[in-house]
This record gives sequence, structure tokens and C-alpha cells, in this order.
Amino acid sequence: MGEEKIIKNLRQRQEEREHQILSRYASFADQTQGRDREEEQCDIRTDYQRDRDRIIHCKAFRRLKDKTQVFLSPEGDHYRTRLTHTLEVAQNARTIARALMLNEDLVEAIALGHDLGHTPFGHAGESALDEITKSSGGFHHNRQSVRVVEILEKGGTGLNLTKEVRDGILNHQTASEPHTLEGKIVRYSDKIAYINSDIDDSIRAGIILEKDIPRELADILGNSTNKRLNTLVHDIVKNSEGKNDICMSEEVQKSMLGLRSYLFKNVYRNPLAKGEEQKVKHLVEQLYEYYINNIEKLPCEFINMIENGETKERAVCDFIACMSDRYAINLYKEIMIPKSWSVKSVEHR
Repeated sequence: MGEEKIIKNLRQRQEEREHQILSRYASFADQTQGRDREEEQCDIRTDYQRDRDRIIHCKAFRRLKDKTQVFLSPEGDHYRTRLTHTLEVAQNARTIARALMLNEDLVEAIALGHDLGHTPFGHAGESALDEITKSSGGFHHNRQSVRVVEILEKGGTGLNLTKEVRDGILNHQTASEPHTLEGKIVRYSDKIAYINSDIDDSIRAGIILEKDIPRELADILGNSTNKRLNTLVHDIVKNSEGKNDICMSEEVQKSMLGLRSYLFKNVYRNPLAKGEEQKVKHLVEQLYEYYINNIEKLPCEFINMIENGETKERAVCDFIACMSDRYAINLYKEIMIPKSWSVKSVEHR
């Protein structure tokens, strides 16, 4: 009986420690705005820890390992995928949150879930789906990530995450403003991760050299991935400490955005790196057209969505967005490319 009582108090003890240790600006787990559907609380984990675990164990998270980050089907073992990018974002965010005494569990949950709705083939796939669905509001991976955790996972019931985690996922892009400091940390951590990893992958691919990075940016941020990461993380911590905000110094933020502009010009729009994107557009368009005209060929879960009132356009968009690169390519081949066949000769008697 005594042991059972101790176990049931573990979550409460963690929640009490948060109030003792964390900054007064932190999001405290026992003050969450809650879930859409009320649940009995876990006796060991806080609500944010529980959200993190639900994300890690969901199908959409596992699919990230076969989704493009920047380079489509790169030849090599060390290029980032959407999964490795997600883990790098989570690590950056946890480091910053820990230094600022904010809620590390919340930033980890947001970071691990922020790209769950990303399409196959990275931003090329996202652009293709956005173009196809313009008339019905377009496609945005941050909104789709929320749709994944609210609707698409667990057979249509979603993961029932807390409002703070869903807010951070929805608002992790530049134009949006998360309502928690933890969400703001993830928004910065996403940029820090993809800017530095994309430079690293581009150098590995021979598209740029470290010495090509403009001198005025390297002088401020550093001339290696490690130095740039160190500069950016330290700058956020230094400029945010003791404040009810997450911010960078003007000089470092301007340099970071300058580096992002450099990547757009020399990597993201580079013909060598992005030469296959027209094929991606064609593939996505063809799959979309095929399933719009053959709804009965969709997997059962998406047919059920339509039968329960969802539009066929939205259901087909969801299906394609869920695909990994490899699954999309194999499905396209199966549907669009004729198979060879043979006729056995018959011996005439």
C-alpha cells in the first residue's frame, strides 16, 4: 500500500520540482490548458512528458526517417533526413531551455512534433501539394502537423496532445508567434538546425565550400558548423536570460538571416541540388489526380474520412502528405508504369 502511494505521487513531485527549479516565465505542466478530451493523468509522467512519448511512438514520427530534408535521394549515409533534422531541433531546443530554466519537456515535445505533417520530397513536395490545393486553402506543413496529431493518428482519434504542444507545432515558422517561451525556443531552434545542417550537407555534396560563405557572415557567426551553432545558441541564451521573451542580438540575428538568404541563392535554388524537383511536381500531381478519380483505391482509413464528411480533396491530400519518399515512388511505379508479363507457351498436341 505504501509503495503504491509513492508511485502515484511521482508525477506530482515532478510538478512541484518544476515550480522550485524553473524560471517564473516557464510553462508549468500542472498549469497546462489541457487536452481537447479529458483523460486520467499518468501517475509517473507529467502531461508534457506524456505528449513527448505519444509523438515518439506515433506512425508519423517513424515515417520521418524516409522523408527528404533538402537533398532528394542523396547517395551517401550522412545526409540529413526529416528525422535527423527533427532530432537536431530537439537537441538545440533542450539546450536553450535548460540554460534558461524553462520547461525542457515541453520544448522537446514541440520539437519532435513540429514536422510530422511534412510531405515526401521536402519543400518540393510541399510546394506541389500547395499548388494543387490552392483553391481550397493550400497546403502548409505546420498546419498539417497539427492535423496529424489531432485527427490522422490512431485511426482518426489523434494523439490528444495538450494545447501548448499543439500551439508550438502550429507556430514554429517565422511568420507565426507561439504563445509560450518554449514554443519560441523551438521556432529559433528550427532555423538554427536547418541553416547549419544544410550548409554541412551542401559542403558534403560539393555544392558549396566553407570558404564560399560570405566573410562578413563568417566573421560574426563562425567558420564551421560547430562554431556557428555555439554562437547562435549562446546569443539566444545571453539575450533572453531573465526576460519574458526569447530573442537574439540584432547583429547575430541579421547575420543568421543573411546566411539563410545565401542558402536560398546558392543551395535551395541550385540546379544541381534541386534538379529533380520538376519530377517531384509531376509525381505528386499524377498521384493526386489518380486518387481523386479513383477514391475507392485509397486506404480504408481515408475512405472512412470521406464517408464521415471529409472532402475527397482533403483526404487525398492527407494520404499523399503522409507518404515517405520511397513509398510515393514505389506507389507511382505501381500505378503509372506498365509491368512486364510473359505468356507461357502451350504445347499443341
